[in-house]
Amino acid sequence: MDTTTSLSRTLSDVAEGDGPIAFDAERASGYRYSARAYLVQLRRHGAGTHLIDPIAFDDLAPLDDVVGDTEWILHAATQDLPCLREIGLAPRRLFDTELAGRLLNLRRVGLASLVENLLGHTLAKEHSAVDWSSRPLPEPWLEYAALDVEVLPELRDAIAERLDEAGKREWAEQEFEALLDFTGPAPRTEPWRRTSGIHRARGRRQLAIVRALWNTRDQVAASRDVAPGRVLADSAIVAIAANQPRDRSALRALSVMRHRNARRHLDEWSDAVATALNLAESDLPSTTPRYDGPPPARAWSERFPDAAARLGACREVVSEVAENHDVPAENLLAPDALRRIAWEPPEPPTAEAVRQTLRHLGARPWQIDLTAQPIADALAAM
Repeated sequence: MDTTTSLSRTLSDVAEGDGPIAFDAERASGYRYSARAYLVQLRRHGAGTHLIDPIAFDDLAPLDDVVGDTEWILHAATQDLPCLREIGLAPRRLFDTELAGRLLNLRRVGLASLVENLLGHTLAKEHSAVDWSSRPLPEPWLEYAALDVEVLPELRDAIAERLDEAGKREWAEQEFEALLDFTGPAPRTEPWRRTSGIHRARGRRQLAIVRALWNTRDQVAASRDVAPGRVLADSAIVAIAANQPRDRSALRALSVMRHRNARRHLDEWSDAVATALNLAESDLPSTTPRYDGPPPARAWSERFPDAAARLGACREVVSEVAENHDVPAENLLAPDALRRIAWEPPEPPTAEAVRQTLRHLGARPWQIDLTAQPIADALAAM
């Protein structure tokens, strides 16, 4: 559906339907730099299934107006909410089937697995990694996309029934409400350090080359709306840093530059390397990353033994509570929140002080109710 006439028909059908609305979006991950939606699917009882090409419209705000405060059904909501919000769609209420599956401590919570285990249907996933930005979209791809939302209403009801039976419906409602304002993960302090294979970069100078190439690649990829790995592979960045080519000719001679996509921006890569090679020592990156918050817990045992002991004690009690309530420990309390409270515990570590700290760290009421007292007891015993 990519015309105003067909959109009007969809709006009318959705308005006349009843019950929650299943939503899904297809992006072009691995092909495009942006995370925009290239297809939006929805299904509602009495309205049928509709596939919308969002590229054909300025936004889908008219659809958002029609949906209003109707409950959305999503699977893995954090994957789709940012791109749907970009085109004017934002839920006021939602039900996340993947998150609900995690709260039920189900072993496999992928959509195909949940559909097979709870509904007894087989859901094909052969088109999940295709380039959804291409046009026209092949009919088999559209059929695949439609199936993803057609199973969601029945799956939502099956999972909701299990939540009620397990006494976890209120937990789920709090988790779903916390997702309503989700706009995407927080930006990383030094995203270039995520370069695959960066551990092979020796010394600050090579790290500077990795940083310069990563930043240049990111700019090129954004300007072309191409996935960064298709502009210059991480392995090429690390190889260039290891060789430290002194000029354009030396860079071009490297085997990693034989790929046509890499050579396309040879001048940009050469300038980035030259800039890194000419940096003063004081401007080189450190060998250890900068952190927003505590350092990685793996370093605590040697450098911060007291904090490591607190973290171990807190993890133990949280794991025990999680086991007693049949919920994954990482869903009972976010690992980052646990690290932060162990790194800098409240003084004195009373239950109320721990509750306030957890609330500040974004824990939901049900999580605080289950973990505040055990964590306080563990900290007080240190």
